[in-house]
Amino acid sequence: MNLQQKSQEVRRVFEELDAEIRLFMDSSQIGCISGCGFCCSNPKVSASILEFLPLAFDLYQKGKAEKALDILETKTEEDFCIIYKATTTDASMGFCSDYQNRGMICRLFGSSARKNRTGQKEIITCKKIKEAKKEQYQAASISINEGMPVPLSSDAYSQLYNIDFQLTSEQMPINVAIQKALEAVLRFKYYEGSETSESAESF
Repeated sequence: MNLQQKSQEVRRVFEELDAEIRLFMDSSQIGCISGCGFCCSNPKVSASILEFLPLAFDLYQKGKAEKALDILETKTEEDFCIIYKATTTDASMGFCSDYQNRGMICRLFGSSARKNRTGQKEIITCKKIKEAKKEQYQAASISINEGMPVPLSSDAYSQLYNIDFQLTSEQMPINVAIQKALEAVLRFKYYEGSETSESAESF
């Protein structure tokens, strides 16, 4: 499986996951608070290269890959995700400018669960949602252990590991993951172009 095929597989995983998330959100009513970007403004968010291949290929196809790399080179470890657009000075409010191509971590937070040491499912969410939607959160916390369908983060990441373990296992700051995904796509496209040229010139 080449890099582009891996990206297509990641997108397939995302589409299936999104359907599960919608079902859980409709049942639990504990989605993110409208306009809140508190988690996205955290520079400590980590991600893998693989989950940002769809974004990288999309930027390449739109002719924006190199421009995105130029922007990333100006960022430091204190900067938040480049596709998050803050609408307040403290960056706590804002929006994702490329929601369709957001990473796995962005999809799972607030809309999935993990299992604790006793095997009970716990919703992965933030303090703001727990406080603003207290009743819904408490009800959903009980319901997911009584049969309410909820995406499990471990299952979602297992699917990515099956596509490419190496590109999934290493977690890094989100902007670094995006940068490395873009660099991988540019290399892939460069060599793909070289192979096409050589094939056209061969007898």
